[in-house]
Amino acid sequence: MSPDLARYLPLTESTAYILMALAEPLHGYALMQKVEQISQGTVKIGPGTLYGAFSQLEKEGLIKMVKEQDRRKTYLITAKGKSVLQEHIRRIEILAANARSI
Repeated sequence: MSPDLARYLPLTESTAYILMALAEPLHGYALMQKVEQISQGTVKIGPGTLYGAFSQLEKEGLIKMVKEQDRRKTYLITAKGKSVLQEHIRRIEILAANARSI
């Protein structure tokens, strides 16, 4: 793993779900619904958290805005964001394997 990607890890659970949900272009409200759905209701992201996350993730180059219409911004994960998410998942899989062995 490159040191450039390591600085983003570990991801928070909310950030990981945001990146996963942005495998398809989504705007804020749709993303909040998608995260709740794919997390089976275990993660709920409010507007304040979401828009702060959008700003930070966009600044870091992990997501990008792909469309803006009527003040509604649509975002998508970038290649860099996918790499960070893949490394996060690899680390979680190691953690889960170790936990199962105990």
